[in-house]
Amino acid sequence: MSEVQVTEETFESEVLNADLPVLVDFSAEWCGPCKMVDPIVHELADDWAGKVKVVKIDADESPSILMKYGVMGIPTLMFFVGGEEKERVTGFQPKKRLVKKFEKHI
Repeated sequence: MSEVQVTEETFESEVLNADLPVLVDFSAEWCGPCKMVDPIVHELADDWAGKVKVVKIDADESPSILMKYGVMGIPTLMFFVGGEEKERVTGFQPKKRLVKKFEKHI
């Protein structure tokens, strides 16, 4: 399963108004740690298929979303439920730690 690419125009409909909980991956092409997190995010998308929507936001293309949510560093993973942020992890984390942090909201 691949993540949905979200932009400033689609953030509200894809994330805030989603029927499922949403894992948002803030990243950028030039970001080394983002490339390390990427395969883990793909695995989570597969593991949680049908239970969690996984989306990706390019930090360079969506600066107003980063400012709105105070995202200071990337990669940042944010978990939204019912349009509200429930958890946030910045920087590389192993899959096990991410699952432990996010699964209580599924």
